[in-house]
Amino acid sequence: KISIVSTGKYVMPYFLTDFLNTNPGVEISIDVTNREKVIQNLENNEVDFSLIPSQIDSPSFEYIDLLENQLFLVGNPHTASLKPTFSPQKFNTELPLIYRENGSGTRKIMETYLKKQGIHVLKKIELQSNEAVKQAVMAGLGYSIMPMIGIKNELKNGQLAVIPRSGLPITTTWKLIWHKEKNPSPVARAFMNYVIENKDAIKKNHFE
Repeated sequence: KISIVSTGKYVMPYFLTDFLNTNPGVEISIDVTNREKVIQNLENNEVDFSLIPSQIDSPSFEYIDLLENQLFLVGNPHTASLKPTFSPQKFNTELPLIYRENGSGTRKIMETYLKKQGIHVLKKIELQSNEAVKQAVMAGLGYSIMPMIGIKNELKNGQLAVIPRSGLPITTTWKLIWHKEKNPSPVARAFMNYVIENKDAIKKNHFE
């Protein structure tokens, strides 16, 4: 059983495919949710593994680093060309920032970045999934800070555009995490060993 943040759906399948193909008797349950719930699942020892793109500051967990996670400010080609400043003076003329819901790791990263940059957002839209945010940005509803792993195709086909800005991209690391006190099943231990042995090849084949 694995609990992953919503953008983890762009990562986790690539670390499962060959493992499941060579172990056809294994059954996998994946709960896709936000970071807050993922951490809760870990703390309650309810899952074998969790996948998040950031550090957990707790001695109760162990982890394997999988690959980098980079986040950029994006809009659609037209809105990106407007070069938003998000200044209070342009409150009535600029499009809003689009956020994930409270509890989302992407939202937390976005809020931390804006605070460091001294940006006090007056207009914002809140949506419940990364896919909903992406669709809203493509439609020209506003801007968002999004992980590259979920928008590669839209950038390639011109539906989205990166907006260069100081302090971006933000780089974090995808981590496969488990509770130290959990006694792993043979399947969980086999998967852990598989990831350790194959993570570099998976990264090279699917993410570089």
